[in-house]
Amino acid sequence: MESYIYPIIIFIIMGVVFGILLTVLSKVFAVKTDPRTEQIIENLPGANCGGCGYAGCADYADAIVTKGAPMNLCNPGGTGAASAIGSIMGADVSASEKKIPVLHCSGDCNVTERAFNFDGIQTCASAKRFYGGTGACMHGCLGFGDCAAVCPKGCITIKNGIAAICTEECISCGKCAATCPNNLIELRYAKKKVDVVCSSKDFGPAAVKACKSSCIACGKCVKACRLGAIEIKDFHAVINYDKCVSCGLCVKECPRNAIVKK
Repeated sequence: MESYIYPIIIFIIMGVVFGILLTVLSKVFAVKTDPRTEQIIENLPGANCGGCGYAGCADYADAIVTKGAPMNLCNPGGTGAASAIGSIMGADVSASEKKIPVLHCSGDCNVTERAFNFDGIQTCASAKRFYGGTGACMHGCLGFGDCAAVCPKGCITIKNGIAAICTEECISCGKCAATCPNNLIELRYAKKKVDVVCSSKDFGPAAVKACKSSCIACGKCVKACRLGAIEIKDFHAVINYDKCVSCGLCVKECPRNAIVKK
């Protein structure tokens, strides 16, 4: 009988001793955290989208407290989060301007066609790896909805073979932009209204053949812009939103309807 009792007692004693040691060590080597970090985390939306440039809400909160990171980088949190963070840190903070995602492609089924039917895994990423895509324009929207799949608010749907973005419920997390294999989605300030809806990198004749609304890099929009907000890159027009005032002169000059004002 004693042969059973002694080992049990020894194990109990060892458990108590190790428990005490672990408790002591946890106190000695504990990493002290600023209570403001937890307070900031509680006032962030918890989307962990990375739109602020940090790994997640906790990482962003820590950066604010320990590294002096800007307190208005949380687009999903908006004015409410910025104000709360400012109160915690004892500073006046104004929310950053709202940004919305824009799709730089208008290649729906009315203006372009599929080059072939894709029978593989029905994702944009998979289709992109297969001859660069399934569309006549390999630079356009692939239409399989990878962006819609990652949108936490369900703001994106696929309509007529192309992504359609509803910006009313958008929290500007940027996940859709990061997911698009053709880099067609960009976050821009909501107050800006003019967008180039083509990202074709094909030279004029090839672009015309692939899509009826493709940019042909004619440069008329560049000449029309009085502020130098447009330039031609990779055979398509690109708008510098920092310079653009949404006057719409470029929209009127575009012969291909590749620039729109919303």
